[in-house]
Amino acid sequence: MKSIGTLVLGLLCSGLFAQFNPEKPELCQGRFYSPEEAQDVLAAAARLYGDTGTWETRAASLRAGILAGAEISKMRDPKPLQPIIHSKKTAAGYTVENVFFESVPGFYVTGNLYRPLHPPSSMPGILCPHGHGNDGRLQEYTQQRCATLARMGATVFAYDMIGMGDSHQCDHKIDKAFKLQLLNSIRALDFISSLPGVDTSRLAVTGESGGGTQTFMLAAVDDRIDVAVPVVMVSAYFFGGCVCESGMPVHKRPGQQTTNAEIAATIAPRPLLLISDGDDWTAHNPDLEYPFIRHIYAYYGATDQIENVHFADEKHDYGPTKRQAAYRFLGKHLQLDLEGVSTNGIIDETPNHIYAPEELAVFTREYPLPANALHGNEQVMQVLDVF
Repeated sequence: MKSIGTLVLGLLCSGLFAQFNPEKPELCQGRFYSPEEAQDVLAAAARLYGDTGTWETRAASLRAGILAGAEISKMRDPKPLQPIIHSKKTAAGYTVENVFFESVPGFYVTGNLYRPLHPPSSMPGILCPHGHGNDGRLQEYTQQRCATLARMGATVFAYDMIGMGDSHQCDHKIDKAFKLQLLNSIRALDFISSLPGVDTSRLAVTGESGGGTQTFMLAAVDDRIDVAVPVVMVSAYFFGGCVCESGMPVHKRPGQQTTNAEIAATIAPRPLLLISDGDDWTAHNPDLEYPFIRHIYAYYGATDQIENVHFADEKHDYGPTKRQAAYRFLGKHLQLDLEGVSTNGIIDETPNHIYAPEELAVFTREYPLPANALHGNEQVMQVLDVF
């Protein structure tokens, strides 16, 4: 028997959901709606809840739908991570190390760990997934973000998308890329939580584009995330243009259809900053997605915990002005040192050192890819099918 909510949503949106079939999952990909359709979809969805209780029932259903659609039956692997951390480099006010650890049997998460040069006894942990740029975590603007956050007093972990950077055990666009990347993010959160001095009550995640999808998806399913800053990604009508974002049925499942805006709302009442621009699918954030999500924060009396910083004349990136906005929000909610990294009121990135890709390489002659590593799409998919 269908739930009352499902029936109401079907009646309200029957014209929009012409393909809606509550008996089977389907994919919602790319520009699935127009912005005008998305406005109607959000209005209809909002009629399913009107207070904290009804919203939390819906939010729990959305989280379960993400995990079911991603075929994730267990959130965390109880086995110790046993990370390999090596090749420490010292820069102005921070250090950088190269890291790898096993997320699922035979698959290794690869990345770089940034820490304050003189770490306090207790500090936040911040995950930094990246977007679909060719150089991934090695890009200058990713290094700038991680280095500055470390100088502000956080432990920061930047990790590769599958098939990018040092992660070449499979292609990026395998069928279950979404599952593997979400599992990698969950284990990355396990990793940063386990490090000395990291305060597990101050954990955050921020990434751009496809890394923005990883940001709000991780924060939706894992309540250990205390602060989330998805950049140029949250949209009610665009569902991601890559299989790593929308290649598994996490949006449309039996009895339930949702959008990335509603998924981002499951982060409430935890601090959430939407950073948007005028040249992509986040162009409508100030008038569409942000008011919708803010209304849900109002159920908790927590509208002071959500913000939208919109750059109408900018494009799809995690550029300097967007980073400034993220630094201030993260600094405020994680109790980081903004003054110590500021010059004339601007957070100063000039002390940061940009390392060459070979300096950040995870696998070296001394630290090779482990012997149990999976090789190729077929082997990786076989493990994902049973994990």
